[in-house]
Amino acid sequence: MYACSVSYSFTGTNINYDIIKTFSVENFFNDSGGGPANMEQLFTESLKDFYQRNTQLELVRLNGDLQFSGAINRYTINPQATVSTQDPNLPDRAGQMRLTIGVEVDYVNTVEEEYSLKRTFSFFKDYDPRTTSILQVESQLIEEIFESIIQDIFTATVANW
Repeated sequence: MYACSVSYSFTGTNINYDIIKTFSVENFFNDSGGGPANMEQLFTESLKDFYQRNTQLELVRLNGDLQFSGAINRYTINPQATVSTQDPNLPDRAGQMRLTIGVEVDYVNTVEEEYSLKRTFSFFKDYDPRTTSILQVESQLIEEIFESIIQDIFTATVANW
């Protein structure tokens, strides 16, 4: 007689906690040439916190069963929409600016090596430069972008999506 079993998880992970027990995160570096000085530390700590909250894995300093390393490799602010001025002597202005951040992640699954990956994850947020400056919204935008990138990393590495 054959039996089937179905495993459900509220976080959607496909981690076998009988064989995968730990994870480690090396400090991510900022190779983008932009952003605030604490951006790399913010990303590293946010990644650790997310996995601690959403898995049963224990965070270890080195050589976890799941290992994360990488770098922030893109930090750009580009105009997305122009606003025409009524005066033909004045140039058009940016009506919307986009902050884009990319993070290259090297994920090593030491137990199930076929799930290891090296990939860049990126996300963006827009803001209106006519009503606010990047200095006023930068930290909030970075936090929101990191949340999206970390969710994508989680989905790509340990989630069943």
